Amino acid sequence: MQNILIALICGLIFGAGLVISEMVNPIKVQNFLDPFGNWDSSLAFVMGGAVAVTSFTSHFILKRTKPIAAEQFYLAIKTSIDARLILGASLFGIGWGLTGYCPGPGIVNAIINPQEAMVFLPALVIGGWIGQRYCA
Repeated sequence: MQNILIALICGLIFGAGLVISEMVNPIKVQNFLDPFGNWDSSLAFVMGGAVAVTSFTSHFILKRTKPIAAEQFYLAIKTSIDARLILGASLFGIGWGLTGYCPGPGIVNAIINPQEAMVFLPALVIGGWIGQRYCA
């Protein structure tokens, strides 16, 4: 129960950050991806802030013997770039660029803009299922 509560709190903080930074607005994301048109640099600041916080805090977190709410750390062990990684990243990027949604904002938009998100969410679930079934 404690882990579920921690996950819920973290999800709410993440969702609030997406709403405050307006990253749930697909037009804002698409404008970031249009440097020669109506370019909006705010996404770069949001991403830069996230990278800065992660870089700073992960140094201290990984000094612990184990996480606060889990038995062990789950870190990526694969460090090579292969065709599956390039294909997955390409598909993600194409979908993100076309729709302006990635999974976090898409899920938050299920509450804010349900008509649009209800097209995105089934595609997210189906894509995740295909990835697990055929690519894992």
